[in-house]
Amino acid sequence: MNIIRIPVLSDNYIFLLHDVNTNQVAVVDPAQAKPVLVEIDKLGANLVAIFNTHHHLDHVGGNKELLEHYPETVVYGGIKDKGRIPHQKVFLEEGDRVEFAGQKADIYFIPGHTYAHIAYYFPPVDESGWGELFCGDTLFAGGCGRLFEGTPTDMVNSLTKLRNLPDFTRVWCAHEYTLSNLKFAITIDTDNQQLHKRYQQVIIERQQNIATIPSSLQIEKLTNPFLRWDTPTIKSAMGFETPDRVFGRLRGMKDNF
Repeated sequence: MNIIRIPVLSDNYIFLLHDVNTNQVAVVDPAQAKPVLVEIDKLGANLVAIFNTHHHLDHVGGNKELLEHYPETVVYGGIKDKGRIPHQKVFLEEGDRVEFAGQKADIYFIPGHTYAHIAYYFPPVDESGWGELFCGDTLFAGGCGRLFEGTPTDMVNSLTKLRNLPDFTRVWCAHEYTLSNLKFAITIDTDNQQLHKRYQQVIIERQQNIATIPSSLQIEKLTNPFLRWDTPTIKSAMGFETPDRVFGRLRGMKDNF
């Protein structure tokens, strides 16, 4: 399974999954149809699945037009998004699995950004390989999503599920927010040298218009304050001890940064 990153809008990413053996493709969170159709045409492939993480327009905006070109395509999404994702046919719950390119992705229910958000996690195909996590707007490189329909407790629980995945997991999040996220992070986790090193590297990458996605869970666990709410440094900076209060304060500060 090859993964093709498609930049769209101002800072979105669409991910095209290509089964090289069958020349079939699936797409994750198609904000727009035309850039996806261009890539499919280059491959001479056939679209068979749309994997939506949540209902926001910049994740489902291309569903209708893609189905006009590939009417047999199956649209997947969370069961709680029923009626909110265009043309959804499969309604997924925590613990379900979907299959593509001979691999099975585990479904995680991760509310917080929205009340129905899900993630797709493809485990490594062998012991030396990487897992692939498509987490929409829940976990970002250096940050996390805003709480539009959930609570701090919801998001802590959701991020805990993702944090518990193996370090060697690529994080395919849906926005290029890394630089602004790290700019905030260094004001909170001020003595984290790995964070400062990452921030300087991302500055260089973005100056050269290099994408910072995918990230990895390994680096996120070390440098992303939204995965470090239970560390003494972050708890001290927030002035709270309980996870929901620490996280709530942290998210509120980022919202106003």
